[in-house]
Amino acid sequence: MPAADFQQEDTRTLVLGAALRLFTEQGYFNTSVHDIGRTAGVSIGSIYHHFGDKEGLARTLYAALTTRMQHLVEDVVHMEGSSHDQARELVARLFAWAEAGPWEMAFLLYARHREFLPDEPPICSSRPFVMMREMISRGIARGEIRQMDVMVASASLFGGPLRMITTRLDGILPHPLPGYLDEVWDCAWRAVAAPRTA
Repeated sequence: MPAADFQQEDTRTLVLGAALRLFTEQGYFNTSVHDIGRTAGVSIGSIYHHFGDKEGLARTLYAALTTRMQHLVEDVVHMEGSSHDQARELVARLFAWAEAGPWEMAFLLYARHREFLPDEPPICSSRPFVMMREMISRGIARGEIRQMDVMVASASLFGGPLRMITTRLDGILPHPLPGYLDEVWDCAWRAVAAPRTA
């Protein structure tokens, strides 16, 4: 890769990292392009060159993070095993991601994306969350998850773990999320599991 290409990629990475941090810490509307440039250590012109404007930057960030989450869900869905095992692995990976990338997870779960990206679907309608509901539908079809409304099942199975993530991001949980995985998962799965037949 030519040196100029490395430099462009480095600039994009710096800008995206600065925007992620600032959008998460102080909100999209309270963050200016000048704030992002100053934090990233790049010129305002380079931000406009790479992203067009602040909305283009936010759109790029949103797309990158939802794509990353989609790949995470796809990896889990392609694992062999039961719906129980796939969904538990997904929760484990989301917990690990929240610990390793709290700003990324906060941007996904907290930002009011529709306010500044009105053409994007709400985060719960984005492809990764649709795939999570499809995972539940397959579990219902296989008899692993009891017959119930898919939205109710999704909220019951993943709502608690996602709330644990936001509680950790808020600084309320004193210990890393993986330490809570077994207990959280047990509660979540009991809420949707089909009764065992004798």
